[in-house]
Amino acid sequence: MMKYTVGTREQWLTERLGLLEAEKELTRRSDEVAELRRQLPAVRIDKAYRLQTDAGSASLADLFQGRSQLLVYHFMFGPDYRAGCPSCSMIADGFNGFAVHLAHHDVMLWAVSRAPLAKLQEYKRRMGWTFPWASSFDSDFNSDFNVWFTEAQERSGSVEYNYRREPAIEGRSNQGPSSKFAATCGVDTATFLRDRPGMSAFVLEDGAVYHTYSTYGRGLDGLWGAYQWLDRAPAGRNEKDVVGPWWRRHDEYAKG
Repeated sequence: MMKYTVGTREQWLTERLGLLEAEKELTRRSDEVAELRRQLPAVRIDKAYRLQTDAGSASLADLFQGRSQLLVYHFMFGPDYRAGCPSCSMIADGFNGFAVHLAHHDVMLWAVSRAPLAKLQEYKRRMGWTFPWASSFDSDFNSDFNVWFTEAQERSGSVEYNYRREPAIEGRSNQGPSSKFAATCGVDTATFLRDRPGMSAFVLEDGAVYHTYSTYGRGLDGLWGAYQWLDRAPAGRNEKDVVGPWWRRHDEYAKG
């Protein structure tokens, strides 16, 4: 049951004006942080990555498609997965609507995953998505951008994700959201967690590609459109008493 107070319109307006100041402060701080992102040094990428796309083999520079900026969503979909990660899928549900707007503002948005292109294409058709999605199968791309790790790294505790070292996989619980999501992807928890979510930004100048930004984990919250709406709903995200993840792939809700 939702917990909220009941008051008069006058009380609501008084408290709303107080909240408005807090929201304005948050917006100003968000603008400041966005500027700090843009001030990060750009790092030239000299490795010749080859990715598989609907149009054939492509370099990282090819993904810009005439734009000067590229945003990549590192979508959790490993070669052994039977379906994409439900969380990544929920985030990607929003891509169709705004990818076209970004493309007309000098920014290309792509998803990139390690699964073979045929698997990505099949899942994309199932989900009804139209945004571009490339396969990094047999490429170092995911590893180099810290969104894929080997079984040896998992077992030795040498996984560094979201700018921190993680404990060995044996020391982590097999219960919780990861194990539930792994099952929906048709793999065990360890296999599921070798792929991770993230996003990276790049700029193309004089034929050279530069890496400008990457974020992982809860750094993706701002890209998760449904959460932005829930944060403004009366009950908020309403997950405190929910056992396990409440969301599913959008075509699975009717299945009970």
